[in-house]
Amino acid sequence: MNTKISSLFGKAREAALDVTRRMAVAKVAPTEKQAQLLLFSVGVICLGIGLSGESFATGAGAWNANNGGDIEDQRIANAVSTLFKFLEGSFGALIMAASGIGAILSAAFGQYKMALSCMVVAVGAFILRSFMNTFFNTTTLTIGDDAQG
Repeated sequence: MNTKISSLFGKAREAALDVTRRMAVAKVAPTEKQAQLLLFSVGVICLGIGLSGESFATGAGAWNANNGGDIEDQRIANAVSTLFKFLEGSFGALIMAASGIGAILSAAFGQYKMALSCMVVAVGAFILRSFMNTFFNTTTLTIGDDAQG
């Protein structure tokens, strides 16, 4: 019985020595894989610390203290509204015409996958606002000068 316990202690001691030897070698002359693992670990830790402040539901923190926890998204709404204005205006018509011509030419040369891709782009430029309203509930976005603000 004592030999089993002493052999377990011996194995544990050897394992601890092996780990400390490996750590000492990694500290003095790390391999590329060890350096990448260390940098990845440091990056994950930095992201975890940096993003953890906003994940707590306590209402404390600099972000919540400045504006009460509300997100001011009017600038984003204005930018998206401007993009919609371009895509539904003359630029959208240009995209649809170029994609339609590209689809016809691609189909004529037998590149049916390319023709289908061009048609998806043309139809997508036409119904983008409907997709945005359906999936993201952007009913407050308007086109032109009557954007909320």
